[in-house]
Amino acid sequence: MDLKLRGKTALVTGASRGIGRAVAEVLAAEGCHLHIAARDKKMLDELAADLRRKHCVEVFVHARDLMQTEQVEALGRSCQLVDILVNNAGDIPTGTLLQVDSSAWRKGWDLKVYGFIDLTRSILPHMYERRSGSIVNIVGVAAEVPNPAYIAGCVGNAALNMFTTVLGGESVQYGVRVNAVNPGPTMSDRHKSHLIERAAKKFGDPNRWPEMMQDYPSGRSGSVEEVANTVAFVASDLASNISGSSIRVDGGIWAAARRR
Repeated sequence: MDLKLRGKTALVTGASRGIGRAVAEVLAAEGCHLHIAARDKKMLDELAADLRRKHCVEVFVHARDLMQTEQVEALGRSCQLVDILVNNAGDIPTGTLLQVDSSAWRKGWDLKVYGFIDLTRSILPHMYERRSGSIVNIVGVAAEVPNPAYIAGCVGNAALNMFTTVLGGESVQYGVRVNAVNPGPTMSDRHKSHLIERAAKKFGDPNRWPEMMQDYPSGRSGSVEEVANTVAFVASDLASNISGSSIRVDGGIWAAARRR
């Protein structure tokens, strides 16, 4: 399917690995020029070279620590003319309320919750001026599935879901759509490492990590490509009547939780 993204320009944060990297790859394959941002310049440079070679698109690298407000604002100034913003950078810690201290909680929210909000605030006015643009927040199904062992993430994601809903209902009046994509467990390096840790604790054998997915309704984690394909569609004009929505890519986890 041609998503009609050729010639458009997108900014993808958290693009050095995992879902962000997959989103950058899908958008580049669709002919979209890219700004990619993350802390790891080496990984960004490698990705940029690969995308330029494979897809003949322009790729601009921004090595930024998006936990720092001034760096978020600087990134926004560098990317005022993007057609698409994909907010993805995030690393909210797991743990219960008594396990996640104030410092860790705030650090996680500075990157994801306030990072998404501040970068959107920086770029949105320029989209309004052009009366055109699409913003996709990669949030997470934890926004809708309570988990005491991931309380900081559940609460932060729920806030971003509401941020998306409130803003998407207003922005569409100015020709700008704002949506969220909410992945469930997705097979990134980080997710796999969590499965390995859990298997080591539960079975005393980290090699049994695939068994940790047996309780998922689909029996597996999703792939980064599945999430990235959804993001690309939602960002495209083929989804021109979708704004203020949160779309789950979770293999039925939310639906299964509602039956309990």
